[in-house]
Amino acid sequence: MNYESTRGQSAIVSAAEAIKKGIAPDGGLFVPTEKIFINLAEIQDLCSLSYLERAAYILKYFLTDFTKEELTECVERAYGGGNFSSPEIAPVKKLTDNSTVLELWHGPTCAFKDMALQILPHFLVRSLKKTGETAEIVILVATSGDTGKAALEGFADVPGTKIMVFFPEKGVSAVQKLQMVTQVGNNVQVVGVQGNFDDAQSGVKQVFSDLGFSALLADHNFQLSSANSINWGRLVPQIVYYFSAYADLVKGGSIKNGEPINFVVPTGNFGNILAGYYAKSMGLPINRLICASNTNNVLTDFIKTGTYSRNREFYKTNSPSMDILISSNLERLLSELTDRQSDKISQWMAELKNTGTYTIDADLLKLVQGHFWSEYATDEETLATIRKVWFDLNYLMDTHTAVAMHVLEKYRNATGDNSYTVVVSTASPFKFNGSVAKAILDEQTVSEKSEFELLKELSSYTNWPIPEGLRNLDHLKVLHQKVIGKDEIGKAVKEILLG
Repeated sequence: MNYESTRGQSAIVSAAEAIKKGIAPDGGLFVPTEKIFINLAEIQDLCSLSYLERAAYILKYFLTDFTKEELTECVERAYGGGNFSSPEIAPVKKLTDNSTVLELWHGPTCAFKDMALQILPHFLVRSLKKTGETAEIVILVATSGDTGKAALEGFADVPGTKIMVFFPEKGVSAVQKLQMVTQVGNNVQVVGVQGNFDDAQSGVKQVFSDLGFSALLADHNFQLSSANSINWGRLVPQIVYYFSAYADLVKGGSIKNGEPINFVVPTGNFGNILAGYYAKSMGLPINRLICASNTNNVLTDFIKTGTYSRNREFYKTNSPSMDILISSNLERLLSELTDRQSDKISQWMAELKNTGTYTIDADLLKLVQGHFWSEYATDEETLATIRKVWFDLNYLMDTHTAVAMHVLEKYRNATGDNSYTVVVSTASPFKFNGSVAKAILDEQTVSEKSEFELLKELSSYTNWPIPEGLRNLDHLKVLHQKVIGKDEIGKAVKEILLG
């Protein structure tokens, strides 16, 4: 399996080369050159396997330049050894007769990003060896909150790498911020940006596209790469948990093998739900991928109208990991659905960069809507959903998962489709405890308490334990205090690396 750029102006490369580079030299994203199909008999076989075995089985189709032994080792280092608090790694929990929650937050940082970022460093180290790379790899990350900590946790002290994380200084929760700025590691840097996530992401992309800067770094034996979901090595492990969830539901008797089901996914950068699309394209029986947005509903508008526009007000919401107006991975979907019409992709991405908007043609919109349905939830609807699910079903959701749950209700009301649905849960409720506590506790209990005090209140009230990755965060030493303007990311990277 080889990989090509969505924009068609870069050479076709191996999986190892794609993972090492992160983003294609022409600014596009790497996509697989071939289609993969998995039949129902193979899905049935997955039912008897562990998550680790399922991961190795799916990944072998995409990472063909990795040996079976190498893939097994990467998988075991990522998901074995007690790294995840659940032995199932990504367990499914029944909610109602026709809905299940897929919990993706049992990793060390309590967010779904661990599912990919615990394995990406192992992919990268192997890729460096396979490609004969001698330069030190510099991982640049823009984060809306969760990717940053998960990437830091994965890459801290990994030989041959440095990692720099840029986050919106006032656009993440107190817990998310402390998780990042207390990160230890001799190769890590964490920098606050005076702007929102899109500012951070645009600044990082600009660094990648600066060929002169890349040449300067090469002279000093550095090469840039990415741990955002623009890196194929970050996205491909996410395909696994769609197959795993389906296999668990078949194994448990909730559905029959071959029965089409829905997945509802809270998403901002479109990576998580895109992995679901790849799973569907491989033969996983998915009826509809329901895209759940918050008030920054740029994806909802796109899926409904075919026009993507970031020219709108940006909202800070209680689901901050989705506070995004530029959804990078949408470019991959458009590439797949247009059968690699790179000239169109390049035109749309140029229009987005220069004017802030682009519109796809009617036939392509019809294809998009054949796979996806979308709606959004306000902050008030999100809190109400947390409250309702807790008191009606005795299940505690974080804000992002609640967005998905609310959008599922809207989907069923609008379409009448009551097919079995998996609600993709992307974070522990304790990671966004301020909002969760506000939803289910009384005002007196919540009033004037910090997020860290509310951790204990929430745990005491629900009898749910505080995840290890969030305990005592407020007692850790702050190691990273650098804050820069939104136009200073390139300058910061240069200063950190070259002095």
